[in-house]
Amino acid sequence: MAMWQAVLLDISGVLYEDDQPLPGALQAMRTLQANGYPLRLVTNTSRQGKTAIHRKLTAMGFTVVPEQLFSAPQAVLRHVQAHGLRPYCLIHPDLEEEFAELLDLPEPNAVVLGDAEMRFDYPHLDRAFQLLIEGAPLICMGDNRYFRSQGALHLDAGPFVRALEYAAGKPALVLGKPSADFFASALDELGVRPDAALMIGDDVEADVLGALAAGLHACLVKTGKYRPGDELKAPTALLASDLAEAVQRYC
Repeated sequence: MAMWQAVLLDISGVLYEDDQPLPGALQAMRTLQANGYPLRLVTNTSRQGKTAIHRKLTAMGFTVVPEQLFSAPQAVLRHVQAHGLRPYCLIHPDLEEEFAELLDLPEPNAVVLGDAEMRFDYPHLDRAFQLLIEGAPLICMGDNRYFRSQGALHLDAGPFVRALEYAAGKPALVLGKPSADFFASALDELGVRPDAALMIGDDVEADVLGALAAGLHACLVKTGKYRPGDELKAPTALLASDLAEAVQRYC
């Protein structure tokens, strides 16, 4: 049994799916808390703000406090405010409350992109493109290819990030997973070194490979967006059928 100084958990696809806790997830969380592990629930979700995520988890029976949540939108907010940027925000309507101070600023000099869902249309993307070719940086909450909902995979923000990178001929600054800075920021809040922490996630690229590249240990669970064969992409990662097994075997 490994003893970690901190455990990081992805949320959607690990704790719940379609607003229902995954089997064994509630008890697994209780076990982690009973064993005294400092926890951070880390997510690239950019269709909801931190308050809404906390409310959803609480309604499902998870006992967490807002301070245990660390999201890609938070990382982007910190970056934009620290650098005094005036972003054009191509984000989901449900994220507007969290970004209220940054909306509709004059003369935007940066593009912030999250999973904007129905706003990924030609006018919005073309506006972002125009700013990018004028020199604005592209700051993204994540570049995940897809997410799982209602039993199917759906396009995430990543394909639109790639389209804008291709059109503008410039790379995006990704501040969510798999960015090493994202994992470092989450661990800095806990005062824990990367090699003393375990990341548990269902996304082999953003969660597992990202964590390994940042110096953490990682466990891939076969829930959520996991696809058969994903484990072959991360042969050094731990593997479990779900969060309950991951906690039982590795925590």
